[in-house]
Amino acid sequence: MHNRRHAQTGQRVTLNTHRWWRDAVIYQVYVRSFLDSTGDGIGDLAGVRAGLPYLKKLGVDGIWLSPFYPSPQHDHGYDVADYRDVDPLFGDLAEFDLLMADARRLGVKVLLDIVPNHCSSEHTWFQEALVSAPGSAARARFHFADGRGPDGAEPPNNWHAMFGGPAWSRVTERDGRPGQWYLHMFTPEQPDLNWRNPEVGAHFEDVLRFWLDRGVDGFRIDVAAGLFKHTDLPDSPDPEADARTRDSVNPLAWNQPEVHDVWRHWRAVCEEYAAGDGRERLLVGEVSVPTAREHAQYVRHDELHQAFFFDLLSAAWDADAFRKVISEAMQDIAGTGSTVTWVLNNHDQVRTVTRYGELGTEGSGLGAARARAAALLMLALPGAAYIYQGEELGLPEVVDLPDDVLTDPIFRRTGSRARIRDGCRVPLPWSGHASPFGFTSGAEGAKPWLPQPAYFAEYATDRALADTRSFWHLYRDGLQLRAALPQLGEGTLRWLETPPGVLAFVRGDGLVCAVNFGTAPTPAPVSGTPLLSSGPCAPGVLPGSTTAWWISDSTNP
Repeated sequence: MHNRRHAQTGQRVTLNTHRWWRDAVIYQVYVRSFLDSTGDGIGDLAGVRAGLPYLKKLGVDGIWLSPFYPSPQHDHGYDVADYRDVDPLFGDLAEFDLLMADARRLGVKVLLDIVPNHCSSEHTWFQEALVSAPGSAARARFHFADGRGPDGAEPPNNWHAMFGGPAWSRVTERDGRPGQWYLHMFTPEQPDLNWRNPEVGAHFEDVLRFWLDRGVDGFRIDVAAGLFKHTDLPDSPDPEADARTRDSVNPLAWNQPEVHDVWRHWRAVCEEYAAGDGRERLLVGEVSVPTAREHAQYVRHDELHQAFFFDLLSAAWDADAFRKVISEAMQDIAGTGSTVTWVLNNHDQVRTVTRYGELGTEGSGLGAARARAAALLMLALPGAAYIYQGEELGLPEVVDLPDDVLTDPIFRRTGSRARIRDGCRVPLPWSGHASPFGFTSGAEGAKPWLPQPAYFAEYATDRALADTRSFWHLYRDGLQLRAALPQLGEGTLRWLETPPGVLAFVRGDGLVCAVNFGTAPTPAPVSGTPLLSSGPCAPGVLPGSTTAWWISDSTNP
């Protein structure tokens, strides 16, 4: 512990020298798919509040809530119409305050998802811009530009949106004639904000303070490498790169140097609140950049506390691939003084059970075994970890949703089922043998907003809790052991000599973690019975597709 003076009163405030976020395990709650309290088939804040004891029992340190702000829901809340309120679909501010009170009582941190790169086309600012003249102050909050070609009929540049189609849409001016174009790097319903306009930065500082004043513990920042675009908005040499990769690839639209000044300012706001009451607030960014070295620039001591390290999520199930990305992260990111933020699943990606197994509609033994092994590896790595809801149940991706229920704007804009995200967003199964599996409290016949397959019965929470061999118990046991180990956030690791297809490392606290990426058993790197393993594991043997932990009496096992 150490003391700092309160920013306003001058009184001394005690701060904990252990920075909670460095080794925290945060559970991502996709609100509309977590638990429905009203019977309309859509999850809500009251449902999250009802599920807090379950998450506390699992052993997570905090939750990250997907956007619940007023929104027309063109991109499920990532098109925000009002950043300082709750959409009636999910509750209201009073319900949010009750959620915060319960979370505080249980010792669960709460992070909000904030979307600063773009807003909704129904935001009052954009509606004002539509009825304002070219060159107006209202349009200066966005990227409005004249078109090219005869009568300005062509977009201002050749950029394509990440979700498909051109990144520009043309507006109709007040006199009824075709007018200027506006930039949207995702969908036309999500116009990009112009962060070179100081009004935008001032607005988001007000947003931060609004929620910090309501007690939140920090923010997950959507598209944190975005915000600024090249000042000249020139053509891109590869205009379809973002849509092709569904990633922030266009170097003219992402990762501009000015963005770092925003994160320095936001960090200063968080430090101000920490100085006031002794509770450190967290900024964790969705940072998609080409290399771990560029990633590290976002987590320097005066910028974001953390940024998701997606390279582990995107790595193929291969020992060499995992070793490479882990080594780069430990060298480049941990070297900044931050800790690596590990993640294997989220609301935009195919679930690991399916991704590692190359499966059809359901999980398989191989995909499930690899997913369990990857989870135990992630929880052994020094740093923080994020778990996506349903990951702890071993849910597979739902890959056979019919076209008429798909809601992902990627599908609406492209007509392609490739890379759509609905399959990982199907509402959670809680209990029972048939849909809605306890997800909704509505009358018999109530339907979740996305249909749950019949096989979800195997993964229901009540069954997982009752089966000590389930994914849930593996995660719970891993989290309990993780919490008992002293050097999670600050720890180091050293690779051990292993046969091909096997990774093993020892941490500074003596924890040995070994992963067999192959299918055949191999000699274990440590003798004796493991503390924990992702599958049955006899002394001296590491089965295929299995991770195991040991505590070594020596750091040179």
